[in-house]
Amino acid sequence: MSASTFPGGLKPKSITKSAAKPVTLNVNGQDRRLTIAPWTTLLDALRDHLDLTGTKKGCDHGQCGACTVILDGRRVVSCLTLAVMKDGAKITTVEGLAVDGALHPVQQAFIDHDAFQCGYCTPGQICSAVCLIAEGKAKTADEIRELMSGNICRCGAYPNIVAAIHQAMAAMEAKP
Repeated sequence: MSASTFPGGLKPKSITKSAAKPVTLNVNGQDRRLTIAPWTTLLDALRDHLDLTGTKKGCDHGQCGACTVILDGRRVVSCLTLAVMKDGAKITTVEGLAVDGALHPVQQAFIDHDAFQCGYCTPGQICSAVCLIAEGKAKTADEIRELMSGNICRCGAYPNIVAAIHQAMAAMEAKP
């Protein structure tokens, strides 16, 4: 079999066209309709099809957390999530956290505490932190570190990230 064909003599482009699936994702409050290959990850759908590049592609193996988004209120690594399996799901990316031009308390706290250096992991860290706070399981610095352990910062901004999450938790508890 030649490298340019698949079983049955199909060419890669014909497989993509015939296998393309319609999917509707509610991304940052808007329904977005896509026709994508069934093997398209949520990460690639967001970045390549919807031009939402805040979500980063790090390891592409679910190990670094750079691609973390909020899916139906839970944090997920989007590189391991097939978009077609999330038809109708509500997805929030880092671009969708601000409301009416006001940063989300976690976003503001990351700025206040300089909780980033290169910034590559920051969108995933922020989305994960938003869910961590909503889960209500973390109260101490050790608990925050444990529950954020799926999000790696190669620059080592962990003390600032923990401080930012503490600030955001306090700010969100103070809101009515």
